[in-house]
Amino acid sequence: MKKVVFITGASSGMGKVTARVLAQEGYIVYAAARRTEKMDDLRAAGVIPIQMDVTDETSMVNGVQYIINAQGKIDVLVNNAGFGSYGAIEDVAMSDARYQLEVNVFGAIRLAQLVLPYMRQQRQGRIINISSIGGKFAMPLGGWYHASKFALEALSDSMRNEVKQFGIDVVVIEPGGVQSEWGGIAVDHLKKVSGGTVYRPLVDGFMKLAADAENKAADPMVIAKLIRQAIEAKKPKTRYAGGYMAGVILFMRKMFSDKMLDSILLSQYKLKPATR
Repeated sequence: MKKVVFITGASSGMGKVTARVLAQEGYIVYAAARRTEKMDDLRAAGVIPIQMDVTDETSMVNGVQYIINAQGKIDVLVNNAGFGSYGAIEDVAMSDARYQLEVNVFGAIRLAQLVLPYMRQQRQGRIINISSIGGKFAMPLGGWYHASKFALEALSDSMRNEVKQFGIDVVVIEPGGVQSEWGGIAVDHLKKVSGGTVYRPLVDGFMKLAADAENKAADPMVIAKLIRQAIEAKKPKTRYAGGYMAGVILFMRKMFSDKMLDSILLSQYKLKPATR
């Protein structure tokens, strides 16, 4: 029987490319997003769009039930929906911080809760959480985004060992720089929140780094292939990483001390810490 894949955040970027690739490979793919009008091309490719807001309980419950009613199962959940809300921690409104966590953490884990009973019943399944290399290290101005990805990494580790007994795998994907709408949204929010505050020098430094990274960002297909690999592997790894700077950053995080990383980061932002 064909495997049924449910992927969120599929209206653009990695999610859209992954949905198309999996449909071409013969999977039954349900693709969820708030903006279903942006998935007409996926519909033409055989993907089944679902309107869903991962901050809305009714929307998530109805979406999962729709797939179960149609297919009787969900073999793979790809939690891809997410965004980056950037700004200095002092400047970010708590309402914005909560929304960041609501989308990137609580939405993903709530969907895992909703599909797990069906996966347990069939004694197999795979939950793939799209984290980030930003779930292993935190840059200035991205505190709440990084907090959401650190949390998703931890929750994935806990859940992996909880559900292994039922034949269910939990896998984390850690993208580096990838071409998407994500960067533009993060930068626009950063300028709005901290562009006119005492953190302006950091913002200016970040903007230069972001522009350089955008020019070197990997094609979303890189991550789509990792997701497909995580789905098809008989014994999947706990983590897969790919995209611009992914290997370098994760190596630095493993090998360098916090102080060394701080110095490297501040030098990239062209800032020096205050002398005391």
